[in-house]
Amino acid sequence: MATTDVITNRLREAFTPESLEVIDESHLHEGHAGHRPGGGTHFRVYIVSPAFKGKSRVERHRMINGALAGELSGSVHALAIHAKAPGEG
Repeated sequence: MATTDVITNRLREAFTPESLEVIDESHLHEGHAGHRPGGGTHFRVYIVSPAFKGKSRVERHRMINGALAGELSGSVHALAIHAKAPGEG
């Protein structure tokens, strides 16, 4: 299973998001630290979930990092997170 799919599935299971987009941006980091041929190293996540209501930005990032701990300690080098609660602009 592709890393994008693994991240998507883990976030869906953990947060039941209203919307979720996981983008592999590895191609933008060629020649930088952590890049590997074939991608799967640098990702950007856009997620909207009721689980983030009342949580600070840091708390939201910690929640996501916790849900993806296995990937972050393995194949994923970088993760840019855009996490919001429903109704936030």
